[in-house]
Amino acid sequence: MTWLETVEKSVPLYDLQGSKVGEVKLPNLFSFPVRKDIIRRVYISSLTKKLQPKGRDPMAGRRTPASSFGINLGMARIPRVSGSGEGALAPNTVGGRLAFPPTPRKELAENVNRKEVRLALISALSATSDLSSVRARGHKFSGDVLPIVIRDDFEGMRTTVEALEVLEELGLKEDLNRAKDGIKIRAGKGKMRGRRYVCPKSILVVIGKDDAPLRRSLRNVPGVDVVSARVVGVIHLAPGGQPGRLTVYTESALSKLTQRLGGGLQ
Repeated sequence: MTWLETVEKSVPLYDLQGSKVGEVKLPNLFSFPVRKDIIRRVYISSLTKKLQPKGRDPMAGRRTPASSFGINLGMARIPRVSGSGEGALAPNTVGGRLAFPPTPRKELAENVNRKEVRLALISALSATSDLSSVRARGHKFSGDVLPIVIRDDFEGMRTTVEALEVLEELGLKEDLNRAKDGIKIRAGKGKMRGRRYVCPKSILVVIGKDDAPLRRSLRNVPGVDVVSARVVGVIHLAPGGQPGRLTVYTESALSKLTQRLGGGLQ
């Protein structure tokens, strides 16, 4: 399929009880081909822009009176501390400084063209409507039509219990349990640095209003993320650079995405 061969698709519209109350025509954004290569590139770019530059003190390893003892002493001519004879100052020696320590001047972020970012976002949105892509990520759900579109009433849920009941009525309980049961202790030193546990990604809820109460209702549910259509990006739709996240959209979110991205690429 080419960019010019996109067609409109219709999906059921659900209410808070999980019942079908009509149909919604999806924007053309959801019928574009999935470009995994560009999605991966833009995901890495988004990830690197969150990195914090770090560096060393320029005088690190240099605050020492060490100096070479000279030649003809039957020992290496590396700078040594007077009295103890320990090596210092020179790189590649025991007790010496680093030759090329990290520097804050290094450019960590990978820049990507705006058109590539736009293309990746459209492709990632399209992947949320592809059953094979969603199942390839390991999501578990009942139903054969994606994405899931629900009425705007869902954004007004003020308690976690109510919001979870709606997700369960939509047939997403199995995926919620998958994320909850998949929580494990991180391997490596990250355990000691405030990120002891890792949790699989589960449902993404895209809403129309930035300040909807649903944000607070689902903020502590394992694996579930709530993001507004105004700022949703590849890093939300394709965690790890793999497209096809199980996504729930509200009616207003679809209209906001259409306003933001138009009909796709021109």
